[in-house]
Amino acid sequence: MYGQLTTGRPAGRPATVPSGSDTTAAAARGTAPDGVVPSVANGDRRPGRVRRLAALARREAPRTALAAVAGLALGLAFPPYGLWPLSLVAVAALSLLTRGRRARQGAWTGFAFGLPFFLVLLKWLHVVGWDAVAGLSVAEALFVVLLGAGLALTSRLPGRPVWAACLWVAQEWARDRLPFGGFPWGRLAFANTGSPFTPLAALGGAPLVTFAVALAGALLAGCAVALWRMRRGGGPRALVRTLEAFGLAAAVSLAGLAVPVPTKADDTVRIAVVQGNVQQPGMDFLGRPMKILDNHATATEKLADDVRHHRVPKPDLVIWPENSSDLDPFQYPQAYDRIEEAVQAIGVPVLVGALVDHPTKPGYVFNEGIVWDPKTGPGASYTKQHPVPFGEYVPFREQLSKIITRFQRVPRDFYPGDHTGLLKVGPARLGDVICFEVAYDEIVHDTVRAGARALVIQTNNATYGRTGQPEQQLAMSKLRAVEHGRAVVTAATSGISAVVAPDGTVTHQIPEFTQGVVSARIPLRDETTLADRIGAAPEWLLAIVGLLSCGAAVIAGRRRRTKDEKGQQ
Repeated sequence: MYGQLTTGRPAGRPATVPSGSDTTAAAARGTAPDGVVPSVANGDRRPGRVRRLAALARREAPRTALAAVAGLALGLAFPPYGLWPLSLVAVAALSLLTRGRRARQGAWTGFAFGLPFFLVLLKWLHVVGWDAVAGLSVAEALFVVLLGAGLALTSRLPGRPVWAACLWVAQEWARDRLPFGGFPWGRLAFANTGSPFTPLAALGGAPLVTFAVALAGALLAGCAVALWRMRRGGGPRALVRTLEAFGLAAAVSLAGLAVPVPTKADDTVRIAVVQGNVQQPGMDFLGRPMKILDNHATATEKLADDVRHHRVPKPDLVIWPENSSDLDPFQYPQAYDRIEEAVQAIGVPVLVGALVDHPTKPGYVFNEGIVWDPKTGPGASYTKQHPVPFGEYVPFREQLSKIITRFQRVPRDFYPGDHTGLLKVGPARLGDVICFEVAYDEIVHDTVRAGARALVIQTNNATYGRTGQPEQQLAMSKLRAVEHGRAVVTAATSGISAVVAPDGTVTHQIPEFTQGVVSARIPLRDETTLADRIGAAPEWLLAIVGLLSCGAAVIAGRRRRTKDEKGQQ
């Protein structure tokens, strides 16, 4: 219709010229006598394409706007807002907006949904720069593009809510691993760490929680469709479908309440968590050398004084956060001596967080948790296995640093560790996990399987203080507690330091940018959950089913087209 004119003549016959019209010169110029240009030359096709794109944009604008609103709603489901029911609403909305659409249309809807979602979720990166927020949000939204296409493809299959839920798991599976080891922030499970879905983590980990949330949301979408059909006179059949969809959504949502969350302790240990605080939030939180170390040493010495005067009971062990020593204690004697003074004062083992120079590779450092004993000094250690790309190391440093000078603020690359964080700290066998590693299923799972009786999250959130990022990370600790049936102790330089019981309840907490000490008795457990025993199997199974459903949808679509073509013949 656009950019072409037809003569209306039968195929294979030349056009005739009405008598009495002077057309010879006009035909040579490619114009009609009245000056209208019916040419279909390449240069004249562009306006047609522009008009088609403009018409497409106008047609898709309402759907795009609704997808963006749904993405914003999903962002509000996560901390610091914590409106978890919005995760169901957002999933239902995306299911409705991609229902019956082509894969390309679903892909665009997925992008319109994903970009605002990640912009809200990751706005704490503005400390680094708003371009970092935008860049990472776009990169993560590309995975939701594939999700949207998959939802559109499978929306014509029977049992579409199940395939939709599997595709959500597949999308998170991919984001957890790609690229550079992945970035699993924003999983549906992390928005539901205090909801009826949470206990499901003890059965199948975070992937099962995501599956249940997505399934309930997709069933709510089916309920909305059935209600719409009732409104248009669908009759008793539509009513039955509405009740079925709503009943199934309610059953999935409440199923977690029937899951037992074991919390019985095999033993207990008294711990003290020291939050020394920093000079200032942001990229320059370190301040002058030795400041952060001195803060943690001083707070520990105050604790020792309180113990001597019987104001608080003596702990069995003390936990310092990631980067609590801002200087390598093995390279700087003053840092070593200051740690030694604090450990001697309290008289129990202290888990110290420090950056340690690589012994054989200049320019590389280890991000370590070191067990420091009052009698024998530094001993066993754990090195962070999953450094953060572009934050703790720079991929393709030589090439990218020439283009993005900001990477020069990461002067040295963190070298990854090669073993789990199982450490004997005093009387306790603890599993050390450092900072963002709490978001990765396999790292925490391997640590528990190695024999950890409780988990310690050493973290440094000073860069992102008062941005919502510490709350998001604490939510992950709550989910891990339920998933593994372990107490989780979060030690942060500037907050939020907290103690989480095995049922996911936060029992102790220190506010951000406050120097303080948490003293608590935590349970030590040897029993493992079903999620520990089966590991990543549910995630792989659900992700594969999601991908296979897309293949089935493509095959079914081809068969329908072939059948239609035969019917037309």
